[in-house]
Amino acid sequence: AARAGNTVGDIGHAVETRAAELGYTINHEFGGHGVGRTMHEAPFVPNFGAPGTGQKLREGMAITVEPFLTPTTDVMTITERDGWTVESGDGSTGAHAEHTLIVTKGEPIIVTARSDDPA
Repeated sequence: AARAGNTVGDIGHAVETRAAELGYTINHEFGGHGVGRTMHEAPFVPNFGAPGTGQKLREGMAITVEPFLTPTTDVMTITERDGWTVESGDGSTGAHAEHTLIVTKGEPIIVTARSDDPA
């Protein structure tokens, strides 16, 4: 989905579809982002969406894909404890992962992948 000419909606649709296949719920507020002169830039890369919608991806763009998954709820809040930690609305265990990608005409370059990472 993260190919030049596709859209952020294509990525979001792929993330949401795979999460559902595995029995997880995705959060609709958090997501990935562009990376450039600063760490968090446009575009917002949602973990849900319709194919062909949202910003078009260009070759050479650096973006992150960041699914936030829980088994039961899509509600998550940032705690007041540190202003950073995220908790699920119902107290269920959740997971968050992030990869940084460089968009190409073919398969994206996964900058953050380790050699033993099946991502």
